[in-house]
Amino acid sequence: MHKRHWYHYVIALVIMAAVWEGLAIYLAIPAFPRLGEAVSAFAKGMAGGGPLLKHFGVSLYRVSIATLISLVIGVPLGLYLGRTGGPIGSVLLYLAHPIPKVVFLPVIIVVLGIGDTAKIFLIALVILFQIVVTVKDAASAVSPGLVKSVQSLGGGEWAVFRHVILPASLPAIFTALRLSTGTAIAVLFFAETYATQLGLGALVWDAWAARAFDLMFAGVMAMGLMGFGFYVLLDWVERLVCPWTAAQRN
Repeated sequence: MHKRHWYHYVIALVIMAAVWEGLAIYLAIPAFPRLGEAVSAFAKGMAGGGPLLKHFGVSLYRVSIATLISLVIGVPLGLYLGRTGGPIGSVLLYLAHPIPKVVFLPVIIVVLGIGDTAKIFLIALVILFQIVVTVKDAASAVSPGLVKSVQSLGGGEWAVFRHVILPASLPAIFTALRLSTGTAIAVLFFAETYATQLGLGALVWDAWAARAFDLMFAGVMAMGLMGFGFYVLLDWVERLVCPWTAAQRN
């Protein structure tokens, strides 16, 4: 694998900018503004405590808390199901996982209200299953020989978990978090377009309704920036926790 350098990001941004500008010129419609208009709206909204910055902060808080909750619950549960959960636990997981959790938003709002709690709960509920399934599969795929090696040295279940199961599952945990980042932001947009006036989803929806397409795309850019920030953070943490696998992804 090739190592990423700063200029790789620059080249990628140039390509994306060229594609955006080309599409805007080709379509020539107000609903798809030129890149400069969207960037200008983004800069104005983020500078000096602008409205976009406030919406960004609210959305970042919701996604961060939801991801943390899903991680705290999902990783131990996935490790347990992969190690000792048995067929019943797997069947229950596979029955519940395909259900689209977003359909429960009206019920969640009735129970938890229209504040942050309902939105955080929905995001956490959706990405929880992604984390559990990925971690469970990784834990169940650990070589039995490695487990027996620790047990032959007198190691108990905790030693097996600490020295074999958890280290072997760490790459899957980071993979699950990377997959969950995009899902979390998608669910965030859906949740924030329902009974709320704060958050990037609400901003994008209101801007679309008002035909303020430059501001709408500024909100989309802010969501993309948030997702990119999570990816960079996860890469950095993975390099610290399990550098032997992070190096292979460069």
